[in-house]
Amino acid sequence: MSTSKAKSKVQPLSDQEIQQTYSRLQNELQSLAGKIGELEQEAEEHGLVLSTLNEALQVEPGRKCFRLIGGVLVERTVKDVVPALQTNREGIKKVIANLAEQYTTKERDFETFKRDYNARPISRA
Repeated sequence: MSTSKAKSKVQPLSDQEIQQTYSRLQNELQSLAGKIGELEQEAEEHGLVLSTLNEALQVEPGRKCFRLIGGVLVERTVKDVVPALQTNREGIKKVIANLAEQYTTKERDFETFKRDYNARPISRA
């Protein structure tokens, strides 16, 4: 009984509209996955830099280090840079979690769309 209600809510679309929507949803998923990958790599790089700077922080907290901020290389001390990098890495991780949630939602929508319209990739042989 609930399936007949769900079927009646599906708006009839032309084949071209189905194909365009399918491609759009697929591209959005690929875009989100790419962005998540980029940010994960950036978080990993932050982690590597932090592990190196944490060693220097224990030995010599006043040691000079350089940081690229908005395309400008600035001189700071290790004790100034480490907290900023930790904050940046945590922010990146939050964004990754948010994007992963969006990806899951978009993927669910895509699967629902494919099921509702019996859409599948066109094999080009």
